[in-house]
Parts: sequence; structure tokens; C-alpha cells
Amino acid sequence: MVRKRVPDWLNSSLWSTTPADDRLHHYSPSPTTTTSSATFSEPTLQPPAPVPPPAASSKPQSTPTSPKLETRDPVNRNSNNNSGGNDQNGDSSGVSPDDISRQAQLLAELSKKVINMWELRRIASQGIPDGGGIRSTVWKLLLGYLPPDRSQWSSELAKKRSQYRHFKEELLMNPSEITRRLEKSVGCDNDESKPEGRGLLSRSQITHGEHPLSLGKSSVWNQFFQDSEIIEQIDRDVMRTHPDMHFFSGDSQLAKFNQDAMRNILIVFAKLNPGIRYVQGMNEILAPLFYVFKNDPDVEMAANAEADTFFCFVELLSGFRDHFCQQLDNSNVGIRSTITRLSQLLKEHDEELWRHLEVTTKVNPQFYAFRWITLLLTQEFNFADSLHIWDTLLSDPEGPLETLLRVCCAMLILIRRRLLAGDFTSNLKLLQHYPSANISHLLYVANKLRTQAIG
Repeated sequence: MVRKRVPDWLNSSLWSTTPADDRLHHYSPSPTTTTSSATFSEPTLQPPAPVPPPAASSKPQSTPTSPKLETRDPVNRNSNNNSGGNDQNGDSSGVSPDDISRQAQLLAELSKKVINMWELRRIASQGIPDGGGIRSTVWKLLLGYLPPDRSQWSSELAKKRSQYRHFKEELLMNPSEITRRLEKSVGCDNDESKPEGRGLLSRSQITHGEHPLSLGKSSVWNQFFQDSEIIEQIDRDVMRTHPDMHFFSGDSQLAKFNQDAMRNILIVFAKLNPGIRYVQGMNEILAPLFYVFKNDPDVEMAANAEADTFFCFVELLSGFRDHFCQQLDNSNVGIRSTITRLSQLLKEHDEELWRHLEVTTKVNPQFYAFRWITLLLTQEFNFADSLHIWDTLLSDPEGPLETLLRVCCAMLILIRRRLLAGDFTSNLKLLQHYPSANISHLLYVANKLRTQAIG
């Protein structure tokens, strides 16, 4: 059998040399979140320290203080607005000409009455410049939360935010509050001439489902106790989310507020999706969305970040939800099938590397790709670079998964020389502790794989 020749562009020293991007740091292994459907043990990594943007400053960060703008037009914002170093506005002196050009193109597209989604995806796939809240608006459009017609934004946002408030009122209420309201309702019907009957339920009025000791499936108390275990897991994971970023962690009022918002989103999602509930790792996928939306310079947009994040989180996870369902692990839509697709993609584009990894050194791709795919690469790169990668993932009209697999394949190709020279132990360690990489180069290689497949 004749092996496919490796394309010359893959052997360029450009992909094997250490980039000059000093924003990326090596990090040491420590426990991190993984989904419950894992059937293997792997060393895990501590989230890398964030770098500007978004940098975690040494002092507590403050919420955005920009002037409030109309909800219907979150585009026309003053790019000089700043929220104490906690928003997406970077230092203008460090903005490249390409960033300025893309920013101008995005603002021009976003200013149209009806946005051309094809053009928006094309520009955003190259990376969305930090600043002015552009990423917040573009992500909402790419995820289908905002319609292309800007005249509908105000009504759509009002409707969705109202719906989320209803979800919270219905799903986050403690059974004690339900009982109290019932008592109040019954008390109003009692004979007010009998003071001893005001607000008190007789034994016959307390239904089986409302009794704290009830084990019935319809019992609000039984459901509450079943939910407690999941809520405790959510609390633990939220507290562990990016512990080195003041936005997510610490004793500041900002961090506590953000933790409560993320906790609410994950609990509401778990209760609305009983087939999946909550799985460890969902907090890591939620974090970039909430960070971007909460740091929108528009005060009204930032104030409603929790509701906006919830619906965008639901939409994003809809394309990956089968990866979090353990019962589907071995199906053609489960995580193992997706990992197999990555293996096939590598074999198609670099058979020599595929053979060395999986045949010669016998490195099972599940040992490294499971986390790469389920957590959308949030644990392999620093937070700022994760946002850049997500710009590209969300811009794919076919959905993020296809682009994610190409990026993962490109990650292997970028370090192919080191992998080809390594054995099982060194290669596994390298892949589970992915080295520093230039994100622009990485995305370039991923796009090369796409154009080659089309060609």
C-alpha cells in the first residue's frame, strides 16, 4: 500500500518552532473538571493564568460603568468605555492593523438594518477584536439569539428575558416557599371570623405531594431532595471555575454575584433538561459566554447577561449534548464516535502521524481528545486564546463541531515532529499537557485542512 505523501506545507518549520507569543504559559497538572461519561483516567490540568485581555487584575474588578444605551441598538457604543480593566476593551496601543480593519468591517456589518449573516461569519471567523462589546453582539447573532433584523432585537430580548425570569421563579423556588404560598392562598379563603384558622392548613388540606416526607414522584419535596445532590455538584464546580480570575473567583462582591448567576443558569438548565441534567464540565463551557456578555459595555446588556447567557448556552450545548449523555457514549452520536471521527481526520491528512500515534506507540485518542472535545478546548489554552478559538468555532455555518475537530487535528499536526520522535509515555504527556501555540497559526492550519477537504 502506498502511503499518502505529507504535504510540503506541513513540514514547514513554521509549525514546529516555538511561537513568539509570550501570552501563553506552560501549566502544571492538577485536578480539573471532566464529564461523568469518562471511562478512563487521565492527568488533568490547572486552568492557565489569564492574560490581557482578559487579565485578572490584583484588585477586585468592578462592573461596567458605561452610559446606558438603548437595548435595540447595542452596536453604536463608545469604544473608549472602560470598566476598570474587566471588560473586553484592550489597550488600543496594542491593537494590530488587522484588528482595526476587522473591527471596522464588523461595525459596518452590524450597523445594517438587516445583517448579512454569511458576511458576519466570514469576518468573525478570523477573530473578533476585543473592545466595544462587539464580541458580545456577534456571538449572540452567531448563536441565533439575536435575529438578523435589528428592528426585532428589542422585542426578542424582552420576550426571552421575561421567559428566563419565569423559569427562575418556577424552578428555583424552595418547597418551603411553595408551601408558604399555598398556606397564604388557603388562608385567604378561610373564614376571617375564625382567627385560629388564618393561614393554617388542616391535615386534610396538606396533599401527599406537598408533605416533606413524601416519596411520590410528583412530590415537590422528593424532587427537591433529588435535586440537592446535583445542586451541590454545581456549587462545587462553579467555585472551581477559573480560580485565578477575579471575575469568577474570590471573596469580592463581583465574584459572588457572578458565581450566583452561573449557578442559577446551570440549575435551571438541569431542571429543564432531565435527560441530561448537569454534568461536570458544563461550567467550563458556560464561563466564556457569561464572561463576554457580562463585560458588555452597554449597561443594560450587562445587567441582563444571566438571561442572555442561559439561552446562548442552551443553543451552544444543543450541538454537543450527546457528548454529555453517558448512555450514548457508544452510539454513533456519542463522544466515542466523535473521537473516532477525529482519528479518521488525522489519518486522512497525515497518515504517517496517525500511524505512529495509534499503531506504533498505541496512544488511544480518548486519553487526550475526550477533554479537548467535551470542554471545547477551554482547558488547553489560556482564557483569551479560548475566546479567539470560539470566534472561529461559532462562525461555522455547519455548527461548531466540524470546526472543533479540524482545530483538534491541527493541534496534532502543529507538534507532529515532537510526536513522531516520541514514545507512548512522552507523547501522552505532551498531548495531555499541550504546549504553547500561536493561535493564529493553529487556526490557519485548521482552515487549510478544510480547504484541502473541499478541494
